[in-house]
Amino acid sequence: MGKFKKWFYLFFFLTLACLTPGRLKADERTSPVNTALPAASWNHLPRWRGFNLLSKFSKDWSNGPFSEEDFKMISELGFNFVRLPMDYRVWTLNGDWNQIDEKALKEIDQAVEWGKKYNLHVCLNFHRAPGYCVNPPKEPKNLWIDPEAQQVCAKHWALFAKRYKGIPNSRLSFNLFNEPLGVDDATYAKVAGIMVAAIHREDPDRLILADGNNGGKDPVPALLPLQVAQSGRGYQPFSLTHYQAPWMEGSMTWPLPQWPAALITSTIYGPDKPNLQGPWTLEGTFDKKSELRLHLGTVSRLAVLAVLANGKKVFEKRFTPGAGTGEWKTSAYKEEWKIYQNFYDKDYTAPLPAHTRRIELVVTEGDWLDFSEVEVKPLDGSKSILIQPANRDWGIKPATLYLDKEGIPDPALNAGMTDRAWLKKNNIDPWKALEDQGAGVMVGEWGCYNKTPHEVALRWMKDCLENWKEAGWGWAVWNFRGEFGVLDSGRADVAYETWNGHNLDREMLKLLQAY
Repeated sequence: MGKFKKWFYLFFFLTLACLTPGRLKADERTSPVNTALPAASWNHLPRWRGFNLLSKFSKDWSNGPFSEEDFKMISELGFNFVRLPMDYRVWTLNGDWNQIDEKALKEIDQAVEWGKKYNLHVCLNFHRAPGYCVNPPKEPKNLWIDPEAQQVCAKHWALFAKRYKGIPNSRLSFNLFNEPLGVDDATYAKVAGIMVAAIHREDPDRLILADGNNGGKDPVPALLPLQVAQSGRGYQPFSLTHYQAPWMEGSMTWPLPQWPAALITSTIYGPDKPNLQGPWTLEGTFDKKSELRLHLGTVSRLAVLAVLANGKKVFEKRFTPGAGTGEWKTSAYKEEWKIYQNFYDKDYTAPLPAHTRRIELVVTEGDWLDFSEVEVKPLDGSKSILIQPANRDWGIKPATLYLDKEGIPDPALNAGMTDRAWLKKNNIDPWKALEDQGAGVMVGEWGCYNKTPHEVALRWMKDCLENWKEAGWGWAVWNFRGEFGVLDSGRADVAYETWNGHNLDREMLKLLQAY
């Protein structure tokens, strides 16, 4: 009987433990928490998967200690990576970039230790480095050209290198600058070299990652001699990932994202961009006398827009952005280029004669303009044809969109779609070429803002994940909790599940866990 009681109580307590609140369901974790982190080197990055954590992202609005709960939950859900984008001003005192706040550094120490405790690789990133940040406010000095800014930035990186010397690369890496922009590859590589030298003087073996140029989008072969891995981005097409993001000028008027969608750009370039200049063209059957309506977005510096119908000019207008009030809705001076890029948010119309077959929009003088809609409206009130460009990415030369007799894009004639194959061509192939030259590659940020329809976001995310799994690359979603994340994202079209006191997007989580 005593033996029976012993086994009965053992079974009872094991059963009780399994029913304890807070335990994970089988599908909430894809790997044991205690799985050893993989080795990592500049020419071979593991397929890390995880999230960005934003506790020290900005001195102005996100500056506090990191949360142990985040590290714990990320680990329990089966992920193994966190990137910490940080603002150097949070560990400096009194606005002096030479005075260091030890209290703030100890909070970063704690995050590194939580990475060890919860078996997560920690990647430290200078989102705002001394002399450079992709976000406002603009730094007083320019890191790319100012020797003092370069010296101070190198000093800060050396401080971190000395502080964390000896922590294995499987657990810790440094990511130099967030999304360089407005700098050529050679200059970027030169400045990165100063940082690498400063880090490796203190810790010769420290793993270093460098973001791609042009906002993280493009690989940089000029960095190869530095023996640093490189980190790309997963934000294409921008019109889908940043739809109605309040910090993106004009995004409130972008068309509702679709995925996949017809491949057509919304930007027309002028002679200032000779490699991209060309007509934005619509070919179809427009038998009735009509009006063409174009909803204009941003004009850069100057743009003379001409509309041609069957090769004959039917409209021309000169747009010259400037200060103060005007035709535009908002005036925006771009200090880095010394020009105005004003947002118009306004309709302009042009007459179209009957039996038009070819409509061309051309910037004959100036820089560039973009638009969100083109509509062909028959004057007899019959059905209009509305075109909403799906691709707002920079640097795509306009092409021809072919419509069938019903006014629908003809899949047999058009160049392609924004789909998984398009993502592979634009986001994978250029980086594979870099990887073939020896550099390790990962995707340091990606995700979709919460105003994009959920089903569209998930279809797009699945195609990205398929591509990265096939390539063997890791990734980090921006962010864990918040508008891009799986927790507390604030989407209006998600049936959230309550989990650990948070609103969990179960569908998105399952998708991420599957890859």
